Amino acid sequence: MSSEDVVYPVPAREVRREHVVLNSRFIALLAPADTPEQARAFFARVRREFHDATHHVPAYVIGHGGGAAAYASDAGEPSGSAGRPILAVLRGCGLGDAALMVVRYFGGTKLGVGGLVRAYTRSAQIVVDAAPIACKTLVHTAMLGVPYSWLEQARRLIKKHGGIVLDEAYAAEVTLTFQLPVGGFDGFQADLRGASAGALEALILETALVRWPRCPSRIER
Repeated sequence: MSSEDVVYPVPAREVRREHVVLNSRFIALLAPADTPEQARAFFARVRREFHDATHHVPAYVIGHGGGAAAYASDAGEPSGSAGRPILAVLRGCGLGDAALMVVRYFGGTKLGVGGLVRAYTRSAQIVVDAAPIACKTLVHTAMLGVPYSWLEQARRLIKKHGGIVLDEAYAAEVTLTFQLPVGGFDGFQADLRGASAGALEALILETALVRWPRCPSRIER
């Protein structure tokens, strides 16, 4: 796998959805989580908010693909009826770095194991379908010094290749600090050198896997 291929969908922000099955309320909450510790902190916060609920069923996927860390618990529901279906939805939709908890308020009518599987699956699917999607991808943080007369053109080139300007420092020249996905960086450098007759080139400061607001079309759902 090349560095340009390190990209997968993740929740952009926390989302919640609710539905009712035979008077039982199911409230599903999905949130970004980069580590198991962040997922557990999210679950603890949800438990505090819905402290009077009958069940709080958690699942998470941290990372993506075969190397992802996954967890689920039935949280007092019959074995295999709650946590496993929620985790199956997370895995099936392809999301990574995601924590999902379904809160249940018992409505007085038992649903049976099959009914619970359907209810928890549907709850997870509803909230996943509603979630705005970002992506996790390798990103260069880079620095570029340009003359003042070149500032607007540099901004346009960064934007053209999908980058984001983080900072602009003004002195004898303008120093731009920006981030740009690894897959678009060579094209940016080539355009920059071509437009400046080889006078300008960005310096890469660091490369990291980060949550990115815009996703390549190949991973959009």
